[in-house]
Amino acid sequence: MVTVESFNELIGKDVFTDKGLYCGKVTDLELDIEKFRVKGIVIDVARGSYLASIVGNKRGVIVPYHLVESIGDVVIIRSFSPSLSEGISTE
Repeated sequence: MVTVESFNELIGKDVFTDKGLYCGKVTDLELDIEKFRVKGIVIDVARGSYLASIVGNKRGVIVPYHLVESIGDVVIIRSFSPSLSEGISTE
C-alpha cells in the first residue's frame, strides 16, 4: 500500500525491470481518486534505457501499477516485450 510518506520516498527512485535493465526514475504517481488506489507510476525515461527502446524519447511514461513487482531501495517492474506494452502510456 502506498501512503503519503511512502509516496514522498518513492519519488526519485531508480526503476529497473525484473531482469536488471534500467528504465529511469519515478517522477509521479497516477491515482484513481474514486477508488482510492494507485493506477500507475510515472517514469522519467532515461535515454538509451530498456524503456526508451520501447517508447522512444518520451519522458513521462505511465506504467500500470500491476506491473510493479517491488518497491525498496529501487522500484522493480515486470519485464515486458514491445508487443505486450499495451497499458503503457505517456503523459
